[in-house]
Parts: sequence; C-alpha cells; structure tokens
Amino acid sequence: MLAGELYDGFDTELLQERQRARRILREYNNSCPEEVERRATLLQELFSRKPGDVWIEPPFLCDYGSNIYLGSGVFINANCVILDCHEVYIGKGTLLAPGVQIYAAYHPTDPELRKTGRELAAPVRIGHNVWIGGGAIICPGVSIGDDTTIGAGSVVVKDIPSRVVAAGNPCRVLRKIAASPGEHNERCG
Repeated sequence: MLAGELYDGFDTELLQERQRARRILREYNNSCPEEVERRATLLQELFSRKPGDVWIEPPFLCDYGSNIYLGSGVFINANCVILDCHEVYIGKGTLLAPGVQIYAAYHPTDPELRKTGRELAAPVRIGHNVWIGGGAIICPGVSIGDDTTIGAGSVVVKDIPSRVVAAGNPCRVLRKIAASPGEHNERCG
C-alpha cells in the first residue's frame, strides 16, 4: 500500500487497523469540547505519535491515522475526511475549512483490474501556511506548495506551486501572491 502498488484493502491487518482508527474516532467525535486533555490523548493514539499543537474540530474521519503527519499549528475544521492509505503530510500553520477531503486512495481505471478489489494509493503533501477552502477535494499524489490558498469547492488533481491562489474544478492557478503579506485579502474559502 505505502509502496504505491496494488493492494487488497480487505487484508486482515488493514481491516484491524481501520477498526482501531474507527474506535478512536468514535470516542474523539463524541467527546465534549471541554475535554481538551482527553482529545489530545486520543489524537496521540490515532496518529501513533504526539501531533503537536493542532486542533481538529469534530467530526473528523480518516482510514488509519498512522499515515497522517501534521505540523504544529494545523487547524482542521468540522467534517473533514482524510483517506490516508498512503502518507499525508500537512505542514505547520495550515488551515482546512469545513468539509475538506484529502484522498491518498484511488482505484484502477481498468474495469477488469478494478473487479479484483485491489486498490492503489499515492502520497499527498500540503505545505506550510496553506489555506484550503471549504469543500475542497485534494486528490491522490498531489503536492501543494507553501503559503498557497486553495479556493472553496476546488478539486485539486495536479500539483499547485507555492505562494499562489488557485481554485476551480479542476483547480488551476489564478494568480501569484504578492511579495509582502497582507497586500491582498482574497475571499476564497
């Protein structure tokens, strides 16, 4: 799976790992906002390491958790989904608006191969200080550069460079970001 080769998503070990994640996520998503320490402990268990200074607003869903790497200061708003069948890196200070979906998993386009039930996965890399607007979809194998803004509802199917505003379906670069921060205040998400 992590090698980017065809794999059986119903393999016993993978099923057990997804069940482990579902159990943790059920507890996390049903926790009270005041239970800050409990939530931090659950995230540490989900990600198999201390995720640092991050905030994930429930409900949140993922496949495994163990393939997600979050930088400090990451904020993930409600109803986000990360299919982490491969590594998903989200850089420090990155903000995900409600309903963002990040997919590392995909299926073969060949219908005969797809019938076998085998799947594929490719890593997703999101840089530092990225803002991803509500309802955006980030597809397998995509990289998004530092300091970039992805507009709400975008479908990102190819790499997006650093310091740009990009939006649409498919997502495309609309403009470069001005050299000094704060020169433009776009409403993209």
